[in-house]
Amino acid sequence: MKRRNALVALLPLAGCGGGAAARAASTPAPARPGMRDLTSLQLSKLMGSGWNLGNALEAIGGETAWGNPATSPTLMNALKAAGFKTVRIPVSWKQYADASDTISATWMARVAEVVGYARAAGLFAIINIHWDGGWMQPTFAAQAMANARITKFWTQIANHFKGFDDTLLFAGTNEVMVEGDHGTPKAEYVQVQNGFNQQFVTAVRATGGNNAVRHLVVQGFNTNIDHTLAFAVMPTDTAKDRLMMEVHYYDPYNFTLNEKSKLWQWGASATDPRAKEAGFDEAWADAQFQKMKTAYVDKGIPVILGEFGAIRRTEYPGAEAYRLAWNKHVARSAWQRGLVPVYWDAGAATQNHSMGLFNRTSGAQVHPALIKALVDAAA
Repeated sequence: MKRRNALVALLPLAGCGGGAAARAASTPAPARPGMRDLTSLQLSKLMGSGWNLGNALEAIGGETAWGNPATSPTLMNALKAAGFKTVRIPVSWKQYADASDTISATWMARVAEVVGYARAAGLFAIINIHWDGGWMQPTFAAQAMANARITKFWTQIANHFKGFDDTLLFAGTNEVMVEGDHGTPKAEYVQVQNGFNQQFVTAVRATGGNNAVRHLVVQGFNTNIDHTLAFAVMPTDTAKDRLMMEVHYYDPYNFTLNEKSKLWQWGASATDPRAKEAGFDEAWADAQFQKMKTAYVDKGIPVILGEFGAIRRTEYPGAEAYRLAWNKHVARSAWQRGLVPVYWDAGAATQNHSMGLFNRTSGAQVHPALIKALVDAAA
C-alpha cells in the first residue's frame, strides 16, 4: 500500500560463488547453505498466515516518521507467538542513498537487523522496494532511469543478503502504476512494468551465491488481480521454479479503505442493504482468488496475497463484526486456493480507521479475535 493515511541471533550464512546457469555435467553445483531443494510452490505452503510491518521501514523521513516506534525483537516474537509465520517488511531505499544511488551502509545494516529479528523469531521475511517516493513510474520517459536504479539497488541489497537462507525472500516492487491512474493500464505502462520485474530478477540472480536460487516475488500491474491476469508476463529466470507472483486485495474499497464511506456492513450476514456495497460479498472474493489459482498456482507458480485488510469504523456500532468476517473470509479463501495471505498493518492499532493489530512497543495483541481469525485461516 502507498501511504494514505547489532545483528540479532542471526549471522548471515557464508555465501558461495553463484556460477552460470548452465555448467558442465562434471562440475558439482556450488554449495548454498540454507537453501533447501524446494520449489517456490512448496515453500509457499510453509509460509502460513503473514503480517505486514507497514509504515515503518518504508516511512519517508525515517523509520519512526509515520508514528510507529522503532521495530524491536519484542514485536517479532509477538508475531510468532500469535501464530503468524511470515512477515512482509516494506522498505524505502532512495532516501538513504546518495546521488549515485549508493545505499547507506548504516541503513543497510538496519534493514538486516530487522530481518535478523524476524529470523531469530522463526519467521519467513519478505523485503521489497516499496513506494520509495514514487520514482518507479511505468512510463517510457522514466524507464531508463528506473531500470538503472532497480538494477543498482537490487545489486546492493542482494549482495548484502547473499548469505541469508531461504527464509528470506526478495520482492522487487510494490503497486507499480502511474500516480493517480487507477484505470486499465496503457500498453506502455504494462510493457515498462513487466520490464521492471525482469530487471529485478536479472539483477538479483547476477549476484550469485544463495541469490542464484533465492525465491523471488514479482508483481502484477498495481497488484490488481484482473490487471495481473490480463497483462503480467513472468520474467525469464536462470533458476527453475523460484518465482512467485504477488497481488493485493481491498475489495470493496468503500468498505475496506474509504474513511468517508458510510458503507460499514459486508457479506451474507449484512442486515442493511443501504450500508453495504452490492457485488463484493464472499462469492466475489472466492472468484478472484480462484482465478489466481487457475492462472498461477495450478501451473506451479505460487501467489502471495501481499496486502489485504479493512479499517476500523467505531462510528458505527456493530461494524467490527463485519470487519472480522471480511478478514476471516479473505484470509481463508485465499489460503484454500493456494495464496499466502499477508495482512496489511500500518500500526496505530487503537485508533479509528486503522488496521493495526498489535501494540508495536510491547507486542500486546490489541485485536486478538482478528489475529486469531487470520492465523487460523491458514492453519
